[in-house]
Amino acid sequence: MLSLAPLLALGFGLPRYAIAQSSIVSGSAPGFATGVTGGGNAEPVYPNTIEDLKSYLTSSEPQNIVISGNFDFGGSEGTQTHTACNTYECTPENGGQAILNTLGACSGVSSYEVEVDTAAYTGIEVKSDKTLVGDGTGAILNGKGLRFTNGVSNIIIQNIAITNLNPQYVWGGDAISMSDCSQIWIDHVTTSKTGRQHYSFGQDSDKYITISNSFINGETPYSATCDNHTYWGFEMVGEGDTITLYRRFRKLLWSCGPLVLNYGLQWLGNYVYMTSGRSPAVSGTTTLHAVNNVFSDNSGHLIEGGGMGLFEGNVFTDITTTVASGFSGELFNAKSTNLADCSGALGRKCVANEFDDATSFDYSDTGFFSNFADLTVVDASPVSDIFDVVTSSAGNTLVS
Repeated sequence: MLSLAPLLALGFGLPRYAIAQSSIVSGSAPGFATGVTGGGNAEPVYPNTIEDLKSYLTSSEPQNIVISGNFDFGGSEGTQTHTACNTYECTPENGGQAILNTLGACSGVSSYEVEVDTAAYTGIEVKSDKTLVGDGTGAILNGKGLRFTNGVSNIIIQNIAITNLNPQYVWGGDAISMSDCSQIWIDHVTTSKTGRQHYSFGQDSDKYITISNSFINGETPYSATCDNHTYWGFEMVGEGDTITLYRRFRKLLWSCGPLVLNYGLQWLGNYVYMTSGRSPAVSGTTTLHAVNNVFSDNSGHLIEGGGMGLFEGNVFTDITTTVASGFSGELFNAKSTNLADCSGALGRKCVANEFDDATSFDYSDTGFFSNFADLTVVDASPVSDIFDVVTSSAGNTLVS
């Protein structure tokens, strides 16, 4: 079993509705992902090669998969040729990114051909009823992301790192991609050096998803903003998305109502570090509830898009611009003067955000609060409980 000592020492106990699930997993998924069992009672397997790992993750049978060490996918699937161009101030040779012509980005500008690592470009299509757990702090998917698509469900990913996804190229690779999936719990995952998004949520319905205690490490040698900060953090799109970025570094849940495109994501104690945009991109008609997260060292802007977001109990530190000037949606920034405005929708007052070398944002929109009526609303802890714990415990930090 993996250690829960850092959480229990701070008084953050196990989820209230703990259920039986894979014996190799630490804790249980709360909220919308409650009930996820992953590989269930399947006998644990211990892959030694990347071929073994891919085989287990894509099999039709339940699997409890334990990995340790570096699973290096670099070069394992060859390369593919893409058209690319330089649309940013700095090129990959000078710490920037080139962009692949995936959506016609190179139309009308000078372009050239590049070889892109195929393994990093396309993640593993994980099948239903899987648990993947890292044994100790050194379990790494090097050059390969994960995808949850085409109706897969009942999956647990815990205590791993995902890195080196063609970071010199925009569209080079996503760490985590979801589209048309349900009952997914991602916990204590570190993502870094991505070509595109750390987390990408497609327009198909994603239901009952929990992402918790994760470290979004935006430090990169290839930056679209030419400053070692990634621009590509989170793309949240979809008709009627309802997303919560939630507290105490314990769980981030993303779920969707069964009859409409209506995602609900609770983001618990995640650490968003060294980004310059899309942190998050609250796009489409997303409803976002951001609670008790740490946003640190952003050189551009955090929030963009046109969706709806309630931010409470978060720590914003060293942020150049909290909300992009072109934001066209509705936001609520919990502060001392409006905390009671949340009572009707959340059943409690909001908890104020904290800004340290960051500009507060003057939004107090409440017109979208009715969107919380059918969603599980979590408690929020004071920001004094958040910063030190989140920054030291988020990511693949669980020990054997």
